[in-house]
Order: sequence, then structure tokens, then C-alpha cells
Amino acid sequence: MKYKHIFFDLDRTLWDFEVNSHETLLELCSNYNLKKIGVDDYENFIRTYKNHNAKLWDLYRVDKISQEDLRRERFQRTLADYNIKDSLLAEKIGEDYINVCPRKNKLYPYAFEVLDYLKERYELHIITNGFDKTQHIKLEHSNLKPYFKQIITSEKTGVKKPNPLIFSQAISLATASKNESVYIGDDLIVDILGCQNFGIDGVYFNPEKTKHSECPKFEISCLSELKKIF
Repeated sequence: MKYKHIFFDLDRTLWDFEVNSHETLLELCSNYNLKKIGVDDYENFIRTYKNHNAKLWDLYRVDKISQEDLRRERFQRTLADYNIKDSLLAEKIGEDYINVCPRKNKLYPYAFEVLDYLKERYELHIITNGFDKTQHIKLEHSNLKPYFKQIITSEKTGVKKPNPLIFSQAISLATASKNESVYIGDDLIVDILGCQNFGIDGVYFNPEKTKHSECPKFEISCLSELKKIF
């Protein structure tokens, strides 16, 4: 195989963002006893939060809002939907979320097994759009950090996927070349089209088997399938 360097996305590819985030949000709802102030259904509150969070992340990716705006607004807007206008409470919940969630350690099935297999054959790296400090905490608490030589975050590089500059910087830091590198991620547009437009082959991690019309170099629905590719 021509590859020498494998770059991974982190959230929703190795680190199970949905499970870890959901667990954290339920804990926060309970800790702050939100039922007492009008949030009668915590699952619905979480769905509302996720909707606001997704929209704000879309704005953050294209530099329309700052990291601070994103962190403040997502809980403020969610509480406002329940007619709770309490910016201090929103701020406290937001701070707790940032402190608690990255320390959760649920990974996708076969993550360690596959990384143990790959690390003997390739140099492994991370490219993530997450915040630098947060992503390092996730890697440490889930015992993933030792597997990776370079950890490239959008916050540190100043550009976000799918901007080709983040892939260019990653290649440079890893002292790799395009044709000996491959990128594994869950977002078809941001990860796969982003890396392939730059000239790196992509592995689309699609556990939900979502239908699409794009042409990733490889596609998998379980991390264990990486052993067949590599």
C-alpha cells in the first residue's frame, strides 16, 4: 500500500460525540434541576439545544461568529425557547458543559483495536475543527493521545476544514506528501470532499449508511473495516 500517513478526524469518527454529549447534557439538566424552572422534558431540551448548536457551528465554520459567541449563545437560545431569560445560568451551564463533556471517554466500536493495528504500520495523526484545549482533553481522557504523532486543530492553525490550508499544514507538520496520505472522517463535505479537493484520498466513515452521490476513495460503516483497507 502506498500510504505512510493516516490522518483521522476526532469527533464522530473515533470519539463518540453524540453519546458523550448526550450523557453530559442529561447530567447538567439534572444538576441544575431545570424541571424546577419550566423544562419539563429533558430529552426535548437536548433536541432543542442540538438544533441551536448545529446552526451556530455552521456559522462558526465560516467565521461568522467567534468561539465565545458559540459557547454563550447555544445555551442562551435554548433556554430562551423555554421563556427562561437568564444569561448567567446559560453561561454557567455552558462552562460546565465545556468542563465535563471532553472528559467523557466513549469511543466508537473497535477504535482501540484498529488503532493498535494501524500504529504498527503507519504514522497516525489527527486533524480536527474542534477547539485546541478541548480536543487535547478528549484525547487524554479517552487514552487516544499516545497513538498520534501530530494533532492539528483548526484553532491552532487558524483555518477550518474544508479549507485546503489546514490539510496543507497537516501534511507539512507530519513531513508527509499528498500521495502517501489518507484522511478518515465522518463529514462527507467538510472531511472527505475537503481532503480530496486538496489531493488526499478520503475514507468516509458512514456508520448510519447515509445515501449520497459523492465519490470518496473508500467508504466504511464500522472502524473494523479499516483493517481490510490497510
